[in-house]
Amino acid sequence: MLATHARVETALTLRHGEQILLTLLIPLALLLGLSLLDVLPAGEFAGMERVDWITPRILALAVLSSAFTGQAIALGFDRRYGVLKRLSATALPRWLLVAGRLVAALVVVALQVLVLGGVAALLGWSPSAAGIAFGVVLLALGTLCFGALGVLLGGALKAEAVLALANIVWFVLLLAGGILMVPSALPDAYATVVALLPSGALAEGLHAALVDGAFSAGSCAVLAVWAAVAAAIATRTTKLT
Repeated sequence: MLATHARVETALTLRHGEQILLTLLIPLALLLGLSLLDVLPAGEFAGMERVDWITPRILALAVLSSAFTGQAIALGFDRRYGVLKRLSATALPRWLLVAGRLVAALVVVALQVLVLGGVAALLGWSPSAAGIAFGVVLLALGTLCFGALGVLLGGALKAEAVLALANIVWFVLLLAGGILMVPSALPDAYATVVALLPSGALAEGLHAALVDGAFSAGSCAVLAVWAAVAAAIATRTTKLT
């Protein structure tokens, strides 16, 4: 049942034009633009190739886009149109409804990584071989974390509110949540807050893994705490309609 439900959720995501725009085309455009154009300050790159600095952060953005924003909006409108209410009347238990969405998010993220990683490689990206396994772990943990946050948002508010808030959070985390602006370039107090955000933790963890070949236990701990708290609250607040 889990495999069937996850396959259906994955197919619905890949057939949805707006979802593809959010989860793939925008990250791909940012990867190309920020790698080829002198948009960000040169001091950010600390002597490394521009694409090597950009790619881990675009992968973090891809996880944010699909697991959080896309999942929250899809869940909000599924509730509005009565999809969850009808599914809850079938043999699918409620936990499997959530698990199927998370598995689908993992599949979508895997496809994003293949496409974005392939394009980045054509641009000259050369990730640290020692950190690839660490990067995979962080991507999976980040997907679970943002997926839980997406369920928390999409399962509690009206569809219109979810649509607006999910997109606002996406822009805020992109610009000020540690994805494009590293914590070290921010004031100390704000840098501490950004490092404790799931977006900042995932971006910094992927940078450490794919650039330095190092495992960031702190990033994993931040993502795990956010995932556990969001999942615990979501189980109490998610509504079927």
